[in-house]
Amino acid sequence: MAMPQNSTGENGFCFAQTLDFSCPSPPPGEAGRTFTAPSGREPSGTLLSNGMASSGVPSPSDSCAEPLCSATPPEEGTQFGQGIKYVSAEGEELACGWGGFTPGCLQLFNTSKGVLFFLCVASFLQGMTVNGFINTVITSIERRFDLRSYQSGLIASSYDIAACVCLTFVSYFGGNGHKPRWLGWGVLVMGLGSLLFALPHFTTGRYEARSAAEVGVCGGNQSLPCAQAASSLSSYRFVFMLGQFLHGMGATPLYTLGVTYLDENVKTNYSPVYIAVFYTAAILGPAAGYLVGGMFLNIYTEIGREVDIAPENTLWVGAWWIGFLGAGAASLLISIPILGYPQRLPGSQRYIVMRVSEAHQLKDGSHKKASDPDFGKTVKDLPRSVLLLLKNPTFIFLCLAGATEATLIAGMSTFGPKFLESQFSLSASEAATFFGYLVVPAGGGGTFLGGFLVNKFKLRCSGIIKLCLLCTVSSLLAIFIFFIHCPNMPMAGVTQMYEGSVLPGGHLNLTAACNAECGCLQETYSPVCGSDDVMYYSPCHAGCKRVSENLRNGKKVYHECSCIEKPLLPGSGDAEAGKCTSSCAKKPLLLFFMFVVILFTFLSSIPALTATLRCVSDRQRSFALGIQWIVVRTLGGIPGPIAFGSMIDKSCLLWQDQCGEQGSCYIYQNSAMSRYTLIAGLVYKVLGTTFFIVACLLYKPPPEESAAGSSDASENGNGDPQEHKPSLPAEEDI
Repeated sequence: MAMPQNSTGENGFCFAQTLDFSCPSPPPGEAGRTFTAPSGREPSGTLLSNGMASSGVPSPSDSCAEPLCSATPPEEGTQFGQGIKYVSAEGEELACGWGGFTPGCLQLFNTSKGVLFFLCVASFLQGMTVNGFINTVITSIERRFDLRSYQSGLIASSYDIAACVCLTFVSYFGGNGHKPRWLGWGVLVMGLGSLLFALPHFTTGRYEARSAAEVGVCGGNQSLPCAQAASSLSSYRFVFMLGQFLHGMGATPLYTLGVTYLDENVKTNYSPVYIAVFYTAAILGPAAGYLVGGMFLNIYTEIGREVDIAPENTLWVGAWWIGFLGAGAASLLISIPILGYPQRLPGSQRYIVMRVSEAHQLKDGSHKKASDPDFGKTVKDLPRSVLLLLKNPTFIFLCLAGATEATLIAGMSTFGPKFLESQFSLSASEAATFFGYLVVPAGGGGTFLGGFLVNKFKLRCSGIIKLCLLCTVSSLLAIFIFFIHCPNMPMAGVTQMYEGSVLPGGHLNLTAACNAECGCLQETYSPVCGSDDVMYYSPCHAGCKRVSENLRNGKKVYHECSCIEKPLLPGSGDAEAGKCTSSCAKKPLLLFFMFVVILFTFLSSIPALTATLRCVSDRQRSFALGIQWIVVRTLGGIPGPIAFGSMIDKSCLLWQDQCGEQGSCYIYQNSAMSRYTLIAGLVYKVLGTTFFIVACLLYKPPPEESAAGSSDASENGNGDPQEHKPSLPAEEDI
């Protein structure tokens, strides 16, 4: 049998050779008759090369449509295997458009690459908004609307809560419905969530920052209003929570139905590459969110208004709302083309015909129920669908492995910038930008490379799980780098005494003879770096009496600091606003191995996702992804930051004092932070390795003989016959 050769880049829509399947000789006098479907019914239209009935609508596949069977008699001795499955679309609309409006120019985008482009834009916007802007502006929102940390934590968690609530419903009914419509409406809801999130800026009064040039200097006005009643602005947290809830609802179809829609409309061996590109866009989104969000935070929230405070000031609130307006408008626009796509792309049915099942084989044979065309169309089948997935041990352990990896990713994305900030003595904005530069090549490159490797080596399901295991073991070995750390920069009253002697651990002594007359408050944390290379809690705690501005870098310079001695000269020294720069010699080594950990963690993400799609029946793919996302979010995404946060908080040296109440941590002990990060990383990586090993050992592929006739096709990733369908005898291998 002559197999098709792909001569274009359009996923096999056009072939250089005619699709020539051997057919039995028709009886005399019937050579010119139309070929009928095996059921005996007349097809509703002309049978195309992909097994679909033409609806008469022009599509990109029309130019390359060839008959599945030629009317010429086959070579002698060639028999047609019984049970050939024809998939007819029954006149289904395959044109791209909205209702009856299907202009010809739109059909240029009615391809898998067109879908991939629009879904990539949607996932980029989702990542930029939820994982980028939110993490970047959360401090500014707390400051602007008088929110506590636990309240901002609830805002962040609202996204995952909404996703968990909607996942079962969306993945079950959307998986058997019109996927592009679910996707389009989801992106539209996500856009509305972004616009709602920015709304409080326009419904509140102007932000008035209390500012004075001399605040914080020894002898200056140290008074701060303290025990104020809770502001009514804190009620806006419910608006932010609703915005995040809409973000979660809208993004739910994107990573379940979007993935399966791509997988169904391309060749099996192309699927990992398409999914990898899709997820790479989702990873580049947060990096862009960190960078763009950081830029917006350098603009004062009340645009056009002159203020005499700088972004480094703790009272500064940046223009946090601009990013949400732009992302919301872009999401509304991108939802329009997604809503116009058909339920199946032209030419996609051939991949359904040629696909070989790699679903895990259950001992009682109950996995065959999922292949019933009527299975999963009503809510009555929901319990059976869940039971089938729960009886699939490979799927269960892949979900658990995904949860451990998600815990690490969630912990890294939340506290990675904080780790860099503490180890290398960076500012918060510098650490966020630094981490963004680290994640783009490691996370984005690892995600794309994982899909490329699966395609390059034509890996089957068991091979893919072994690749995931190799990646997890590699990152497990690299995580031992957290045995080393950078030393803390010396800080008077926190890590050492003012005269330079070692301060006993856990004891603070911010008051000394040199600043006793200044009346410094612990609430005003504004670190400065003295000319003696020692950090001080604030200009006041350094005993500084005068302030000026460095024209070279715009930073404030404090003079006549009684606690700072001039090197080799008598008199008081100077201090510059900000932390002292770290000169840690281990910095390149730490950064390199952090890169390796992130690279191999993300390298296994697409292979693990592909293995999940392969180990379940075709009709359960969307629902399986939905269940997997619930497990990953419940066991990984939601508790991950909490687990990492509680571990890192144990290494805190200096807590914020908010009118007698403990706030956030100002200074961490670097050695303890590295040690706790190592413990958390090892625990989750060992668990992930164990789960991948068990998934590999318990996976039971379909019997070899069921795919014997399709071995050539399956090696090329084109497909595999399902449910022991009789194979076509091959005349030649191409």
